[in-house]
Amino acid sequence: MGSTSDKITGKANELTGQAKQAVGDATDNHSMEAKGAAQEAKGDAQQVKGDTKDAVKSVVDKA
Repeated sequence: MGSTSDKITGKANELTGQAKQAVGDATDNHSMEAKGAAQEAKGDAQQVKGDTKDAVKSVVDKA
């Protein structure tokens, strides 16, 4: 996966996770809140992966 698709997928997971957490909080469903938090963390990690790919490409391109 390229850096852009990592970032897009990461943002989608982050937003979906936040929505799950909100629904879980509203319905007092702790399991859904936890799953949402995990999905949000996964999204954050995917975005970092995309940023890292960009940084590495930038360094390689300068060399």
